Amino acid sequence: MTDEPRKGSLLVIFLTVFIDLLGFGLVLPLLPVYAEHYLADAEAAGMQLGLLMASFSAMQFIFAPFWGKLSDRFGRRPIIMVGLAGSVVFYTLFGLATTITESPSNTMMLLYISRIGAGIFGATISTAQAYIADTTTPEKRAKGMALIGMAFGAGFTFGPLLGMLAVTGADDTPSAAPGYIAAGLSFVALLLAFRKLPESLTETSESAGHKVFDFDGLRQALSIPSIGLILISIFVCIFSFANFETTLSLLIKGNSVDPENSPFSFSYTEICGTFAFIGITLSVVQGGIVRRMAGKCSDASLAMTGAVLEIVGFFIMIMAISQKSSGLLYLALGIVVTGFSFMQPSLNAMLSRRSDPARQGTIMGVGQSVSSLARIIGSGIGIPLLTIQLNMPYYVATGLMILGVLLIGVASKSGGDFIESETPGSATE
Repeated sequence: MTDEPRKGSLLVIFLTVFIDLLGFGLVLPLLPVYAEHYLADAEAAGMQLGLLMASFSAMQFIFAPFWGKLSDRFGRRPIIMVGLAGSVVFYTLFGLATTITESPSNTMMLLYISRIGAGIFGATISTAQAYIADTTTPEKRAKGMALIGMAFGAGFTFGPLLGMLAVTGADDTPSAAPGYIAAGLSFVALLLAFRKLPESLTETSESAGHKVFDFDGLRQALSIPSIGLILISIFVCIFSFANFETTLSLLIKGNSVDPENSPFSFSYTEICGTFAFIGITLSVVQGGIVRRMAGKCSDASLAMTGAVLEIVGFFIMIMAISQKSSGLLYLALGIVVTGFSFMQPSLNAMLSRRSDPARQGTIMGVGQSVSSLARIIGSGIGIPLLTIQLNMPYYVATGLMILGVLLIGVASKSGGDFIESETPGSATE
């Protein structure tokens, strides 16, 4: 393991994750705008928007192990730089999509291409996680993963704020400015990586071989029962949260055709402000609370606390919809996001601590793929569920989080931290 990471390195890692979530946070509040301007068929809008969100996560699911494996073989630094370069290209295309054609169908096609490309190159988050794992001790691993959580929160904060710039004119026409700004930030991060980011991988693993995907190594890692259980826990918990995050903007925008049956009727500015509130909560909780509690409390305890908080938050959200209460809605959002802030970095820290350091990139890539698969399914079915019944996505999310509590509890008792001398299939405390 290398020395503790320098501030310049941490800044690049922070920006890498921040830029990926900036694009994700930018698109979520824009969903109602895209539906209005580019999707004439209201009945098909739910499926189209779900696919737009799922396309990003689908590429992360496919490419996260690819980048993770390459980073184990060639190093973390070049893979992170490739990811940032790709972000420059596809965020620029995201901006161009709304300006180079007046055809709604062509605009949607370019939006799909830009989201697919951003998903491919944004899948290097697993490499950023592996960089943190390379440069931190197991005891400080959760604090390092919380830094990535802070970047998630910051991206979720500034993405929606950038989204406010995406709508211009009295008819709320989307503009290209946010895509160009995100591309510019990606370019700055790329320059910083070139100048400030040293390689964290001191030597390549002999077991890495010459294959892009090391299925034998992956099979050995998954033979440790606790890793498999942690991956299942990550899937269930992210799936639950994806139901929430991908449906929120459409829920609070309301239906202008049928306002009486819409519990909320937020303006576009209010929608962006709501997502900024979510991002600020993520940043404050993960940066101000989770990082301080990590090391004092076990990762499993923090993850369990987060899961229970999410269950409470989803119950309150269902009440808010039934009572059409904006106050209850914001209370629910604060609790759900606080729970997620506890849970996500803690589960990633558990996964990292129980993995072979020689395969950190590969295993963290698998973890990222599992998260992406959960987002694919959550995004793909969450919006259609919302069109069936407004409470449906949140009933599903509640049930999944109850299962998540059980899975985290079992995973916490089924194994321990990786020990260098242990054989595949065993883990000790």
